Amino acid sequence: MKKILLVDDERWVRTALKWTINKLDLPLQVVHECQNGLEALDWIKMNEVDLILTDIRMPVMDGLALVKELSTLNGAYEVIVISVHDEFQFIQQAMRSGVTDYLLKPIEENEIKVCLEKWLHKKSNQGNVSKQLLAEKDNFPLSTIDRILDYIEKTPLDQITLKEAAESIHINPSYLSQLFKQQLNKKFVDYITELRIEESKRLLQNTTLRMSEIAERVGYSDLAYFSNNFKKIVGSSPSEYRNINSKTSDGTLNKR
Repeated sequence: MKKILLVDDERWVRTALKWTINKLDLPLQVVHECQNGLEALDWIKMNEVDLILTDIRMPVMDGLALVKELSTLNGAYEVIVISVHDEFQFIQQAMRSGVTDYLLKPIEENEIKVCLEKWLHKKSNQGNVSKQLLAEKDNFPLSTIDRILDYIEKTPLDQITLKEAAESIHINPSYLSQLFKQQLNKKFVDYITELRIEESKRLLQNTTLRMSEIAERVGYSDLAYFSNNFKKIVGSSPSEYRNINSKTSDGTLNKR
């Protein structure tokens, strides 16, 4: 069974979508629902999901911002966006960002069935490739992770994604994700997040850059998500951290 996350600010829409998906009798299961992109990102950090169905127009963090953050964290996520006819320019923007497909409201049962069946067929083909790669893993050069770590070290944090890292050494992103966790005992996204938080701490302590500039430098396109992530990991907000740890003009640490 493939796991689906529904993201929409309207509860009745999520309920209708879940009911329709269950009715289709496909190997799919809606495992969680979120009402905005920020909530979805927080949930994804702690849970596995195969497909994300997200509305484009939502408060706090909309669907386009969610797609951008997912691409930054882990390019392997599959996303289908949902919108209305008069917002087609947003769908085009989402498609350029790498989403899998789109659905237009009001969503007809047959349309969502065709869309999901197409996605399942694509995943089946990808699965066959992954099995072949896993069968060959014992012969894969042990230097693979070293090459990836070297790539990460030399690449600006705002440009690092799983997809780009995998392409840098010509391997499948899914296989790299598995290999990374196997060799380093942590997810690729978690490793990159740790680097981003450490760099943001350095910038907060040693520069007067605005929060939005620091967020962008370390790879967060959404300031709210950066602040939320920072506080979860560090225990204080970026502004609180700066107030406590900023350096004075003579270079000494200003511990308040």
